[in-house]
Amino acid sequence: MSDLKAQFDAATEAAKQLPERPDNDTMLKLYSHFKQATEGDVSGPKPGFFDFVGTAKYEAWEKLKGLTSDEAMKKYIDLVKRLGGKF
Repeated sequence: MSDLKAQFDAATEAAKQLPERPDNDTMLKLYSHFKQATEGDVSGPKPGFFDFVGTAKYEAWEKLKGLTSDEAMKKYIDLVKRLGGKF
């Protein structure tokens, strides 16, 4: 396992133990960077109009289209560190 992947895995666990829950915008950033790092560019149909949460997640992930997995991992790690994640 690469050092970056190990750090990413540690950050993923640390994100679950943050001192306080981040605001919704920050949660969307965590979600979208995690998805981009693990699955690549967004795929599948956009959720329906009345699925507000699903649509927000889809759109946040869609904004990262073209970002490499490694870059998404680095940005996720940095965000968790700024939020006080310990790893």
